[in-house]
Amino acid sequence: MRVSVSGVTVETKQGDISRFSAEAIVNAANSGLWMGSGVAGAIKSKGGREIEDEAVRKRPLEVGGAIVTTAGKLKAKWVIHAAAMGPDLVTDAEKIRDATRSALEKATELGAESMALPSLGTGVGGFPLDQAAQIMIGEVIGHARKNRTPNHITLVLYTNEANEEFDKALTEALKRI
Repeated sequence: MRVSVSGVTVETKQGDISRFSAEAIVNAANSGLWMGSGVAGAIKSKGGREIEDEAVRKRPLEVGGAIVTTAGKLKAKWVIHAAAMGPDLVTDAEKIRDATRSALEKATELGAESMALPSLGTGVGGFPLDQAAQIMIGEVIGHARKNRTPNHITLVLYTNEANEEFDKALTEALKRI
């Protein structure tokens, strides 16, 4: 699904974010910034260990915050590590909202024209997919209404189920603006 919000393209796509082409991609990080499995593991596997090494050197990171590293061998210029969980790998709505907002702000600070975000907190964090979709879509639309950078924001969802939930959340959010 692709829509325009205040001149910013917002879209959802099913795919592997570690293979996605955008200036900045977001890692679903923990506050310790170690990259084990899920989105983080895929990014490290395809982009190289240097991404994790650089992230770890930038610790500590508060839950809800974000830091930027180079993207190693990925197609992106930057990886934005958004900490949606602490070292206990537990998350909640507030942490997902704050991490999404922090990632969007970092992309704006970088001047990134395009960015890609995964579903935060729904894998290892175990947060309900439908709720994460509503939270993240709300933050993306709110950001797009206030900022023109990045001008293309893609939510890259690994499964068809996730893509459907984010499409639903985007459709509902558009009815409210």
